[in-house]
This record gives sequence, C-alpha cells and structure tokens, in this order.
Amino acid sequence: MSFGGGLALELYRRYPAIPRSLILASAYAGWAGSLPPEVVEERLQQGLRQSKLPPEQVVEAWIPTLFTKSTSTDVIEETAAIMSEFHPVGMRVMLLAFAEADLRDVLPTIEVPTLLLYGEADQRSPLNIAENLHAKIPASRLVIIPGVGHASNLEAPEIFNAEVRSFLRANQN
Repeated sequence: MSFGGGLALELYRRYPAIPRSLILASAYAGWAGSLPPEVVEERLQQGLRQSKLPPEQVVEAWIPTLFTKSTSTDVIEETAAIMSEFHPVGMRVMLLAFAEADLRDVLPTIEVPTLLLYGEADQRSPLNIAENLHAKIPASRLVIIPGVGHASNLEAPEIFNAEVRSFLRANQN
C-alpha cells in the first residue's frame, strides 16, 4: 500500500529475479517520479511540519485524505489508533525518502504480472498516477475500486481481497 509500493518497486529494481508478481495498491513511482515538483515540495513541507505535531493532530490531518466520508467509524478509529503510534523521526525519514524517490525507470523493465489497485476517490494517489503506472508497466492490470479512497483495502476489503486472491491464483507459477 502507498509507500510500500515504492518499496516493492525498489526491490524489483535491485533484485528483478526475486518477485514472481507485484501488487501495487495506491502506489507511486516515488513522489519525485509521480508528482510535479511543486506538489512534491508541498507534500514534503506539510508532512515535515505535521511530524512535529502531537500524534492526534497528525491523525486528524491525515484521516480525511485516506478515506471517503462513507467509511465506517470503526475503520477510521482503528486506523487512527495505528497511526497514532507513528514515530516522528520515522515519519520524517519516510517523507524525505519518498520525496526524493523517482522510480519511473523501473516501470518499463517490469516483466512480471503486476496488479495495480486504486480507489476511485483516492486523494493521495489520484487516478492519473494509476493510469501512468498502468501505461508504463507492460504486464500490468489496473483495477479501480469504485467509491473508495486511498485506503481501499480498509474501505472495501471484500473487493480488494477478491482482486488480490484472483490475481494470485492466476499467477501461481
């Protein structure tokens, strides 16, 4: 999911013989590889400012960008509890690394089946990012989950998991 997609792409760059398939959900080719420079800088500076705030304020700022308004309170509360455990230093390291990451060169080299899963209403990884990755990864399949945001795995777990299971069954080599 999200930042994890960048990690998966970096793994593929360094060790392309290891993965037999990839699943990139709400992912980027790094912020530098997916967003205009001014958006990267804005996200980085905003995140760095937020990393200095108390955890509950960080959670309050991020939750609306992860979910749609129809998300259940239980899902939001559970996510907020997990997010409140973020360590500020870890958050800053993650933000700086992702702001600098440009993994566009990896995309056309991917030779394994790749599932791209995105929420239709994703504010953090908009659909133009999904479409760009899909256009550049030769063996990719793009699935857009209707009516959900960035955390599509939490907002629509049945659909998300069904797509993952179907993809894995189809690519069991």
